[in-house]
Amino acid sequence: MNIKSLLLGSAAALAAVSGAQAADAIVAAEPEPMEYVRVCDAFGTGYFYIPGTETCLKIGGWVRAQVNFGPNVGGRSDWDASGRGYVYFDTKNDTEYGTLAGFIALEGDVDNSTSASVNPYIDEAYLSLGGFKAGYFYNFWDKGINGETDSLGSNDLNAVQYVYDGGSFQVGGSIDELEDNDGVGAYSNGIGVEAIATVSLGGVSFDLLGGYDTELEEGAVRGLLSADVGPGTLQVAAIYASDPNAYFSTSEWTVAASYAYKATDKLTITPAAQYWSDLAFVDGVDQWRAGVTVAYAITDGLRSLVSVRYTDPDGADDFVDGFVRLQRDF
Repeated sequence: MNIKSLLLGSAAALAAVSGAQAADAIVAAEPEPMEYVRVCDAFGTGYFYIPGTETCLKIGGWVRAQVNFGPNVGGRSDWDASGRGYVYFDTKNDTEYGTLAGFIALEGDVDNSTSASVNPYIDEAYLSLGGFKAGYFYNFWDKGINGETDSLGSNDLNAVQYVYDGGSFQVGGSIDELEDNDGVGAYSNGIGVEAIATVSLGGVSFDLLGGYDTELEEGAVRGLLSADVGPGTLQVAAIYASDPNAYFSTSEWTVAASYAYKATDKLTITPAAQYWSDLAFVDGVDQWRAGVTVAYAITDGLRSLVSVRYTDPDGADDFVDGFVRLQRDF
């Protein structure tokens, strides 16, 4: 073998080794593109798209610290401090049938007394499509007047509801499950029926609401008028109930009024009063109440509320009660 042949063979061997090493080289994989959260402005502020979907999600709620005062308000004392938290998840997206929504809210109370401490529970859980709504939610009676003085009836029930919104005119109906409904008793086959009509014109609106309890075969009717008057809002409500039922069981009839005076951009003062006739459906037993609620927006997301009420029932001692509240909304 001559020197020329040796050099050519060595060069060929080196080329083969280099090619093998090049074939075995590790190539770093390119990172997958990251999908950032996108803001969804189709349904108002606070919504964002759930990554990988066209569904919009909003998360919100509040945290509250409150001190209640009044006769035996804490069960063993005349004042009681407690905390409460509330968080909700609201999803929405457009469909060919209208907006499809799903809503779930969790709430929990904390008190020093173990009997008053409640683990988080579902406050509402429902879905809606267009004007239809089904699940567990507060009914039409939950809409009251301004302030914290009145008591006009409210329930959260499993129900199917429909509301037609014609702008200045809305009309709706609901079929409610009344089994084990609070405050009235257990129902074996209880069904409730509600209907509401609302007319709004300028700063004036009027609701006419009715509910019928098929188990007890009793019902209640409520009218509520709201009008912008001067620097505030005047509201008046009246209820008649044929007898105790799932929708109103406090008295045969009642009237209430409030005026929410907007003193400043941050301060609202709401005096209010209510009168009950035939309290607990006992003939000739009446009750009246007067109170004031002061709401102040301390800063963005933080507000305070103070409510003081004086109640004078027939056949019992009159008393003063109320609360002081701090609430952080988010």
